[in-house]
Amino acid sequence: MAGAADHASFLPPVLTFLSAAVIGVPIFRAVGQSAVLGYLVAGVVIGPAGLSLIAEPETAASVAEIGVVLLLFIVGLELEISRLVSMRRDIFGLGAAQLVLCALALGLIGVAMGLAPAAALIVGIALALSATAVALQLLEERGDLGTPYGGRAFAVLLFQDISVVAILAVMPLMASTGGGTDPGWLGEALVSFAKVGGAIGAVVLVGRYGLNPFFGLLAASGAREVMTASALLVVLGTALLMEKVGLSMAMGAFLAGVLLAESNFRHQLEADIEPFRGMLLGLFFMSVGMSIDGGLLKTAWAPLFGATVLAILVKIGIVAGLFRLFGSSWLDSVRGAAILAPAGEFAFVVLPVGGGLGLIDGQATRFAVALAALTMLVGPVAAKALDAALARRPSEPEPVPDTVESAEARVLVIGFGRFGQILTQVLLAEGISVTVIDKDVDQIRSASRFGFRIYYGDGTRLDVLRAAGIGKAELVCICVDDPQATLKIVDIVHEEFTAVRTYVRAYDRTQSIALMNRDVDFHLRETVESALSFGRSTLEGLGLSAEAAAAVATDVRKRDIARLVLQQAGALPDASWMRGTSEVKPEPLTAPRRPSRALNAETRGIIASQRQEAATRTLDTEGALKADGAQDA
Repeated sequence: MAGAADHASFLPPVLTFLSAAVIGVPIFRAVGQSAVLGYLVAGVVIGPAGLSLIAEPETAASVAEIGVVLLLFIVGLELEISRLVSMRRDIFGLGAAQLVLCALALGLIGVAMGLAPAAALIVGIALALSATAVALQLLEERGDLGTPYGGRAFAVLLFQDISVVAILAVMPLMASTGGGTDPGWLGEALVSFAKVGGAIGAVVLVGRYGLNPFFGLLAASGAREVMTASALLVVLGTALLMEKVGLSMAMGAFLAGVLLAESNFRHQLEADIEPFRGMLLGLFFMSVGMSIDGGLLKTAWAPLFGATVLAILVKIGIVAGLFRLFGSSWLDSVRGAAILAPAGEFAFVVLPVGGGLGLIDGQATRFAVALAALTMLVGPVAAKALDAALARRPSEPEPVPDTVESAEARVLVIGFGRFGQILTQVLLAEGISVTVIDKDVDQIRSASRFGFRIYYGDGTRLDVLRAAGIGKAELVCICVDDPQATLKIVDIVHEEFTAVRTYVRAYDRTQSIALMNRDVDFHLRETVESALSFGRSTLEGLGLSAEAAAAVATDVRKRDIARLVLQQAGALPDASWMRGTSEVKPEPLTAPRRPSRALNAETRGIIASQRQEAATRTLDTEGALKADGAQDA
């Protein structure tokens, strides 16, 4: 059994990573740089090339890869399958052109520098692949993932992830032409592709028919931590399956995300995954910084930095031209190219495999790995500088691309009970785009016929609200039953999303006053209008004309609102709610023509005790006032 010392041995590296993150990232953000660069530099400082505070960087890298996996899962959640199909031109056209042209150009440079053709091609392919984690993190920080150029950049990254399987399958063929491997590579490649196809088919079937019932069953249990565990199980399980059949873990996670993009549980899953994704992705960037060979950097710094700048410029030039060819403006073409300039995570997979097959010698492999890491370090700086320079120029009109972002909902409705259902009927009749959030599985099922974007989630959680797109909504309608939850949501929205208007359902007068004190844009007690309408109809049933009954109801409504305002200000004699009483007692708006009468003994007892309590309170108040007067005298 492990002792305390064994457990404590894990703490120093964990504390080192956390310290590097909380020191490095704020510094770089303060000077206007990306958080990615802060993580990368922090990794260099604590790694072998710096202070050597981490003894085994490879262990950190293997754990940090989960951050990329979770990032791709969240990206997949944002893409519906129909939109993914509409991106096929950019994925297989632009993506294929980028990989082929960049690999050939960088490979020719490698030949010019003295590499063998096969080695130069492997290095060219490795450097042509882009850093998915870096690119998506930069796009996310800018808020540009949903823009046309952001969509094209993502299409390129997606094609690269798909193509890694083919690249790793072809590399043994290249080695076999030199007599280095078994010539039976073709049969192994076919078996590998068959495994990949079978695994993808299995994941699609399970995701299509099994995941929604599975999450529905777990959500009905009401255990939030079980939902978090199930989200991690689905993501990491799919990623591991894809890795076993030859695909990347990131590709498997992306596939799982796409399959859940139209699920009712999408926003809750995203909110549960987000904290793990952020921390592990930062660890991944630090592990890349730690992977830089300090010894090689000292002995060959000039060729390394020269090759880094050259590789980035070549990729920017080629990719910008392709973006322009596929319909982007020059401004967005250069911005997209700068995002894709750093070499990718798969360079650290392709290059060692090439070295193991004898395609690249050891010295060239070390140089190429260091070059790939440096492009990831320099790339975000280049992207930031280009972005700042291009921002000063007016942009050209952007033609509508194939990847049209779905319209954001104008209204976010929290709570789909009886009140929320009637509200959404009105919005539906006018054709208003709506997103509905509810944590009751039965209500989610009932809402499936309305045509809204309806998701399972807890509306009192900031991460769920943010994942549901509240920041892009015009207003939020809070229709939950729980008064305390309602006030909590109002406080969150007013603090975090000041531009979003709040329309709130109030439970009673006490909550109405609390909402008025919070300056909500509109609120309504849930029974007021229905009760006034009921009373108006009752008067009509007793013989009053419709006009007279409506006038009485209108007068009662006005006096009720006036009393509510006075109660909020504490201007009424009976302001017990201001002294901490949780309930505002109902009072008649019109003076009674006769006192109340009890019709049985039980009622007489209740009314008598109530009058006695009122008389006692009056005497206590008068006594207190006399005492105060005597003290003043």
